[in-house]
Amino acid sequence: MTNNHVIEKADEVTVRTVDGEEYQAEVIGRDQEGDLALLRIKSDQDFPFVKWGSSKKARVGDWVLSIGNPFGLGGSVTAGIISAHHRQISGGPFDDFIQTDASINRGNSGGPLFNLDGEVIGVNTAIFSPTGGNVGIAFSIPSDQAQRVISQIEEHGYVRRGFLGVQIQAVDKMTAEALGLEKAKGALVNSVTPDSPAAKAGIREGDIIVEFNGEVVEDSTALVKVVSALGVEEEATLTVLRDGKRVNLSVVTGERPRPEDPTTPAQPSVTEELGMNLSGLTVLLRQQYDVPDDVNGAIVLQVAPDLRQRIAPGDVIVEVNRKAVSSPEDVSAAIKSIREEGRTAALLRVYRAGNYYFIPIPLDE
Repeated sequence: MTNNHVIEKADEVTVRTVDGEEYQAEVIGRDQEGDLALLRIKSDQDFPFVKWGSSKKARVGDWVLSIGNPFGLGGSVTAGIISAHHRQISGGPFDDFIQTDASINRGNSGGPLFNLDGEVIGVNTAIFSPTGGNVGIAFSIPSDQAQRVISQIEEHGYVRRGFLGVQIQAVDKMTAEALGLEKAKGALVNSVTPDSPAAKAGIREGDIIVEFNGEVVEDSTALVKVVSALGVEEEATLTVLRDGKRVNLSVVTGERPRPEDPTTPAQPSVTEELGMNLSGLTVLLRQQYDVPDDVNGAIVLQVAPDLRQRIAPGDVIVEVNRKAVSSPEDVSAAIKSIREEGRTAALLRVYRAGNYYFIPIPLDE
């Protein structure tokens, strides 16, 4: 098992063992949204293996060990503690990382994070660093989450996630005040897809989903996570606030639409120029990333590791150097023009989770 971003651009995958033996690996399946991939090699050798531990049982302050191949130097072990749980770093709906101060650098991605019992409680995935090196802030996918993803890939070849068919947004303080709510909690339904599980369950525009299967829904991200984790064709109960009253409903989940296959990027030229894979905004992508109908541009599906502190999947590029764009082709043309002017950076304006941001992006010379 490794991170999807480690192999997503590879034509072939080679696994090298600690004794220097190399094997061609088969990609059994990958999960772009969860950033995990499952590989298989063929050998007569009996390899040692590690065991999963429970990330839920890991506590802040617990000692952990990280094993990886930083900068291609070879197998390396570092130690640290768990700094925090439930970190979100890119704004994606499935961000739920363990934060650690164990030294993790380029080349550690896909490696294990161990507890002191020798159990894997995380998959090392990303670092937060202004320099590109370790500064004591690194992130791992929790083992409980990784196990669910891998078991789905083993069974189906991909991850099947639950789906309601609603476009939602978080309830902020002003929205709560306007609706007469005591607290800013829940997921506000902007629209309901016709013939979707939500439509069949009787969910309406303007409903605020406050509970799902007995769990309190804190915000829109929490709802996406709990619905996705439930699975496909599963019965669930939910509670909505409608005209100031609590209404209980039953729903049978559908299957969440999957992102485009990363092996067939929508705009290879844009990927090369900016380190991103872009797509036009389709109905499914708007639903998947909660993009309102009045937002137009090119949506980001994949991001190169060195840009992940600036740009995240789901961001919508609406301007390049203050000129509006509405498609990946527009972005590509704008970048080409900027290069011809001899500039080494571009200023993007992006839509992200209800807000707009200006983000400078370096251009390779």
